[in-house]
Amino acid sequence: MQTGPDPAELRRAQQARLVAIVLAATMVLWMGAQFFGGQLGLEARFVFLFDLAAIAAFVWALVVTYQIWRGRRG
Repeated sequence: MQTGPDPAELRRAQQARLVAIVLAATMVLWMGAQFFGGQLGLEARFVFLFDLAAIAAFVWALVVTYQIWRGRRG
């Protein structure tokens, strides 16, 4: 008889919290970079670097979310 939560479920919950933090931080940082990039007159190539970093974070979050989903199904 188990009295506490399942360790696998706790791990999935931690992963889900990390995904949520990464998504929120990425959006805030990306919007800030777009705003300040325009205000400072940065070249487009530097602004595209921020875009690529945001896309990488979103892809990572999508992959981890898929792994969480698959873990719950199995």
